[in-house]
Amino acid sequence: MLPLEALTPEEALDLRGLLFDLDDTFLEHGLLTCEALTALELLKGAGLELIALTGRPIAWAQTLAHVLPVSGAIGENGAVAFFREGRRIVARDSVSPLLRAERRARLQELIAHVRTAVPGLVPADDSGARISDFTFDIGEHERAREEDIAQATRLAREAGARVTRSSVHLHLTWDRLDKATGAVRFLAERGHDSTEILRRFAFIGDSENDAPCFAAFRTTIGVQNLRGRFHLLPRFQTKLAQSHGFLEAARRISAARNVISPSSSPS
Repeated sequence: MLPLEALTPEEALDLRGLLFDLDDTFLEHGLLTCEALTALELLKGAGLELIALTGRPIAWAQTLAHVLPVSGAIGENGAVAFFREGRRIVARDSVSPLLRAERRARLQELIAHVRTAVPGLVPADDSGARISDFTFDIGEHERAREEDIAQATRLAREAGARVTRSSVHLHLTWDRLDKATGAVRFLAERGHDSTEILRRFAFIGDSENDAPCFAAFRTTIGVQNLRGRFHLLPRFQTKLAQSHGFLEAARRISAARNVISPSSSPS
């Protein structure tokens, strides 16, 4: 991975927007910090479209789209989204209501089977706010055993479900979209040229469920606390962790686009 200083002005100026992960990237141990908000203002001032891209539930995506200076938020690892359209926030689902209801019913059956077989796994406290997946807490409040995670993963995949792991949760779902394919789908629906999305949107993240984005997008950044197994590492890495690394990335992108950050302005 390259240091952020290797990001050229040409590449930075070619960007249209930034997709960003939440936990342990934008958020600092689950908390919203001044650094994170400062970074958003820098990036917005640099003319970039900002979209949160997270494994967190639909309820989080709706709230983020309302309260942050962003164009929208994509939740549940690419399955659902909320976007700003004028003064309204509009919901988007990647499947029809009928198919969503069918998948939810099948997911309940799968989760009952997994919980019986792996009683050591604890549901995440945001599971009730989800519509496309179910999450077990493996690192947010609980410290799940790797053997339990492996067994649950095996059982779900044997049943045909897709399993994704983040820094805090294990996700089980029948949906086939991941963060990258979900983001491209929703951005294309909003009128972005599907042939240019992967080149003109950057992505920053930290964990294994970010792997599809690291592999798909051209400009990819991992924060210093990057963890997990990846087929392709991000091209750049910050020196700082979590929201401090996010701010570091925002400052570099802004500087490369010839936007002077407040921190470098004369006092």
